[in-house]
Amino acid sequence: MTFLEHLEELRRRLLHVFASLAVTFGICWAFSATLYDFLARPVMDALPEGSTLAFTSLPDPFILYMKVALLAGIFLASPYVLWQLWLFISPGLYGHERRMALPFIFFSTALFVTGGAFGYYIAFPTACRFFLSVGQPFEPILTVREYFRLEMQVLLAMGMVFELPVLIFFFTRLGIITPRFLWEKFSYAVLVIFIIAAVITPPDFVSQMMIGLPMIVLYLVGIGVAWLFNPKLRGEKRPPSDDKTSHDSSEGSSS
Repeated sequence: MTFLEHLEELRRRLLHVFASLAVTFGICWAFSATLYDFLARPVMDALPEGSTLAFTSLPDPFILYMKVALLAGIFLASPYVLWQLWLFISPGLYGHERRMALPFIFFSTALFVTGGAFGYYIAFPTACRFFLSVGQPFEPILTVREYFRLEMQVLLAMGMVFELPVLIFFFTRLGIITPRFLWEKFSYAVLVIFIIAAVITPPDFVSQMMIGLPMIVLYLVGIGVAWLFNPKLRGEKRPPSDDKTSHDSSEGSSS
């Protein structure tokens, strides 16, 4: 494929992604009030009894429900989105590598949802309790806009962070990185991890630790996965003839 053909393929996949998000957004919009109650639970459990969130602008509740539906729609559409990603990168893979489509979609979706669940049940409630404990001398007036912006940021960040073992696995299978390289660069990885955590979280130590520590654990898990499935360490060899090699040989013989 030429460069323009790659751009056309990317455009086509993005259209499929946006179409799927539009469908899941419409589905989740019908349940946006229920979804909001679910997403507001971490802070409501930490607030004094009888407290509620506020809004300062007339369109805020409508925008809030739209963001709630969008966030839920992203998680609902994640298997299809990851499938479109696979369809975009699969033409550059060998035939036996393309057979990893189902494991890629399954584990990527599972890890993305697990990351979101970790953010909802552990990381975000911990951050809420910490912030509210620091502000105990004051009367909390939390707006739905600021609260949900922070929650959406944390949940999506944790979902993407949990994809790290999958990325390491496929980079290893493609021969781009090795377990030894990952281990030797561990100290640099920790530095990069906390820089990323500082970018995607509020400017406080607790939130950065809640993102950074799981990333370090996932990096170490990724090293283990890379070692376990590394073709050289496992004594594996690529098949002598698959889609790419057979295609290249047929072109050479025809010429």
